[in-house]
Amino acid sequence: MECRIFHVDAFTDRLFAGNPACVVLLDEWLPDGLLLSIAAENGLPETAFIRRGAARPGESGDAGGASGADDAGGHDAPEAPGWSIRWFTPDIEMDLCGHATLAAAHVVLAELGETGPVRFASASGELGVEPVDGLYALDFPRRPPEPATLPREIAESLNVQPKAVFKARDYILEYATEAEVRSLAPDRSLMDRINLDPGGVVATAPADPGRRGTASADFVSRFFTPQATIFEDPVTGSAHCSLVPFWAGRLGKRDLVALQLSARGGRLACHDGADRVRIAGAALTFSSGSLRLGAWHDVRDHSGAAGVAGVADADGSRGAEGAGGAGGARGAGAAQGR
Repeated sequence: MECRIFHVDAFTDRLFAGNPACVVLLDEWLPDGLLLSIAAENGLPETAFIRRGAARPGESGDAGGASGADDAGGHDAPEAPGWSIRWFTPDIEMDLCGHATLAAAHVVLAELGETGPVRFASASGELGVEPVDGLYALDFPRRPPEPATLPREIAESLNVQPKAVFKARDYILEYATEAEVRSLAPDRSLMDRINLDPGGVVATAPADPGRRGTASADFVSRFFTPQATIFEDPVTGSAHCSLVPFWAGRLGKRDLVALQLSARGGRLACHDGADRVRIAGAALTFSSGSLRLGAWHDVRDHSGAAGVAGVADADGSRGAEGAGGAGGARGAGAAQGR
């Protein structure tokens, strides 16, 4: 069995920057354990699995973009998404991922030659991606954060304490300056005492007012995930579901430019809407090829047994083997979003 795979750098216009993701094209959903094993083998922050049609695992039918002619009111039914998407880190399945969704749309539009916009059915509802001015614009849910108390495990891990703490899905740590965000060096051994699934820790501040030209921005951030294989995420698209409304309110503007201050760095063009946010960025394909799936080992199985048959039933189950949930080293709770 072979599947096409693409390695894409997202939220960047140059290679070896932004956030890398693998995008795997499927004809049918494979067992959860196999999807997680592929993501672990890829070793990137995220692997997106996409297939045509809006059916999720366990659902029947492929709503491959055709409009229904007869709903209960005699009107055309809304057009179903043409694709469905799932996201896996090397550890767990995610509920939402920005950069891997952007990478997936890049593959559909730039590599497969389809025309936009692209619409994905996902665990977080329908997600749209539209090419705009040379970028890919994600249509994501708006998640304004509320004031919160920082857990002791996180506070004790920080070398610089925030001026204020908020929370939506992720903890949002507000700092006064970009320099403070840059200087953060969390003690992972202390932060790893807490499991935040589904979420992480975002440090954010206004961008340095001295930034000019292509380096100009409105706010900056960094993103840390306790107990994850990859501790600091290079560019975290879905964290901006909260950061965009947060900074829109503080700065009094709806259109914002964000920089993520990881080693690879990333740039996001954002817009704060009524109940959605737009998060846009560039993407480049680094490589493409194929996966050859024969016998495989479920990375959740710590017995050391190998040679598990890697052929999925039509409904995505593993049959007699039993696929179980998508939980991994960070627990079997809900999936973290990126």
